[in-house]
Amino acid sequence: MTRHSWRSLARSVVLIVAGTLVYAVGVDAFEIPVGIAAGGVTGLATVLAEVASWYGATLPVGLQTIVMNALLLLLAVRTGSRRYLANVAFGAVCCGVFTDLLAPYVPALGGGDLVICTLWGGVVTGVGLGLVFRAGGNTGGTDILAEFLARRTGMGVGTAVILLDGLIVAASAPVFSVEVALYAGAATYLSGKVIDAVVDGPRSQRAAYIISDQHDLIANKVMYDLDRGCTELQARGVWSGNDRPVLFVVLGRGETAALKRVVAECDPDAIVIISEVYEAFGEGFKQIDPR
Repeated sequence: MTRHSWRSLARSVVLIVAGTLVYAVGVDAFEIPVGIAAGGVTGLATVLAEVASWYGATLPVGLQTIVMNALLLLLAVRTGSRRYLANVAFGAVCCGVFTDLLAPYVPALGGGDLVICTLWGGVVTGVGLGLVFRAGGNTGGTDILAEFLARRTGMGVGTAVILLDGLIVAASAPVFSVEVALYAGAATYLSGKVIDAVVDGPRSQRAAYIISDQHDLIANKVMYDLDRGCTELQARGVWSGNDRPVLFVVLGRGETAALKRVVAECDPDAIVIISEVYEAFGEGFKQIDPR
């Protein structure tokens, strides 16, 4: 392996370990103490641990997740690559070990308030999983089963994940309460949103489409006054049948007001459409990370 490959591997390992550690803190401090089973194998393990406690037995949540993921990996052995299987195994083991290892030392936070535990549990676990996914890792769980169901039934993977997590949240209702299950559903949704924010990064870029008869003047000002690249797209008006050039500009969040001002000065009647962009790479933006 090259030096760059070793650095990339080391970075991924550090992020996966840090992410699973953060996730374990979120689960142990906010979710498990109040019975929030926010989907996934951890949610199912939380439900089973509570049921076991009724009969005087102890089922560690982390150990359960490791066993469940080991069984689920059998479904992915034939279809998953070695790298994928290694990533899942490493992430799942770290996640399970940290969940049980930290449980005696992490205090239950939130004072039993379901709202606080839902909000902070969703945020902290989302940050942790986001770091894992950003490193190219995976913690397995319902994702593996969802992919298996998608191949067998034809349903989308996203739909399968929602279905499985929904069933786990529903299963927690008779064990804890319907109210707690509703909060678990909210925590699952919030965690997913935070994961997207961590993986995709803040949506700090904007894409602008400008339709104007003064397109040459506007393009010139965008390039030389705003110091941004500008691309002219060829379009045709359906009603008029006339060719109408469309300017395409990608710019930062803080430059949106400046673009509006430039367009207003050149052509107050111009049509401007501005949308959010997840990420932008290349000259003037961040470089593409090959990892």
